[in-house]
Amino acid sequence: MIGFASPIYLSGRLQTILSCLILVLMVIAIGTALGFEHIGGYMPCKLCLEERIPYYTGIPLMIITLALSLTGKPGFLIRLLFLITAFLMVYNLGLSIYHAGAEYKFWPGPTDCSAAATAITSDANDLLANLNKKRPPSCDTAAGYFLGLSFAGWNAVSSLFLAFLALVGTFCAYKKNGEH
Repeated sequence: MIGFASPIYLSGRLQTILSCLILVLMVIAIGTALGFEHIGGYMPCKLCLEERIPYYTGIPLMIITLALSLTGKPGFLIRLLFLITAFLMVYNLGLSIYHAGAEYKFWPGPTDCSAAATAITSDANDLLANLNKKRPPSCDTAAGYFLGLSFAGWNAVSSLFLAFLALVGTFCAYKKNGEH
């Protein structure tokens, strides 16, 4: 029987807590981005849309990780899912830093940034007119700033924190039935 203070119990419990925390934070991050787009009217640029993909991939991974950790499944599988999530967030960190750097004019942004999706009109007669009027924002122009950071800058902070949490989950010792 594993006691409450056992390192084995605490590491399994830590992985459950971390997977739940990462899942909630990812949902908040992507929900905030979607809220700014659909409620606030901020049209995302191409890089903004690309920065969402690690979240869209990571959320299902964390749901699976949480389910596995709650049911006491093999620790190596849980650690692998945490590691994949960490890689996704590190990739997103690099993408966010690149995007924020382009917004702060540290380096040029991508040349094909005008390929972002535009809002869809509900009136078919105005469809062609709206296509000519609406232009997606440039990747080197920040839609807004909060506490001195652009949305891409905040995404970099979020990605760094989520990558750290996922790495903690990856390297958390979890032993079950002699597994290391």
